[in-house]
Amino acid sequence: MSQDVEAVSYISEDLLTPFLGGRSLKDVWNEYQAQGFVVFENIMPAHEISRVRDALFPYLTKTGRNDFEGFKSNRVYALLAKAPDVFSDMITHPLSLYFAERELGRSCLLSALLAINLHPGETVQPWHCDDQQIMIPRPRPTFGVSTFWTIDPMTAENGATEIIPGSHLWADDGNLNFKRDAELFDPKERGLDYDPVPHPDAVKAIMPAGSLMILKSSVFHRGGANKSGNPRLIITPQYCTGWSRQLENMAITVPREKVAKLPKRVRELIGYNIHDFFMGYVDGVHPDKALGL
Repeated sequence: MSQDVEAVSYISEDLLTPFLGGRSLKDVWNEYQAQGFVVFENIMPAHEISRVRDALFPYLTKTGRNDFEGFKSNRVYALLAKAPDVFSDMITHPLSLYFAERELGRSCLLSALLAINLHPGETVQPWHCDDQQIMIPRPRPTFGVSTFWTIDPMTAENGATEIIPGSHLWADDGNLNFKRDAELFDPKERGLDYDPVPHPDAVKAIMPAGSLMILKSSVFHRGGANKSGNPRLIITPQYCTGWSRQLENMAITVPREKVAKLPKRVRELIGYNIHDFFMGYVDGVHPDKALGL
């Protein structure tokens, strides 16, 4: 949790029940707290998967610039600017918002929103956590929530995300040979079977298409190697506390004329909102007023 007192989500529990697969919300939350992640299978219908895939298709052109992005991967950023209707629905899904708000508070922000498409031959990523820019010693509170929507299935062969359960509770980096920017952004391409730091407790997030994984930002994870003959496409909306800096500069990413047409909750998530009493104001007033709303 990001605060001494657990935050409260404004998402009604009735909206979550259809996605819980018969589990209680209490059990799901306890699993998330203990393991650092939880998976919900088959919650995005086929027509919505097709809608997301169609929106992304024109942009799946450039491959990564370093080992972290993946030399055989497409990464597509600024998705809210490219297809606002499609990705507004995704980032405000009741499950995602429930976990983000309960973990981070109602003033949480959308920190990043990108597509990752691993092609055959892509190599394993370095281990990392998504809040590593916050330089507070471990174990630390959770400052972010990362979500992973599977547009293609994630399998053991096609590069399913690998996770070390419980690593959000570690007091250090767990001897992962963690080397910040030097390793994460290495410009050298590696061999398909190269694994610099295998970990005995790692698990693969194997999920059918249309599934959702929710992960604490302090959990160590990585993209797997794609040893299959097919690509593996996911979308990863990531949320952060209302006071921390977003990974993607949403104020510039989404043009103001598009922001004005977004639903209110989406505007709040990208930064058109106030944290606590006045953090986030524009010329002394709520940022919506800068949009003429």
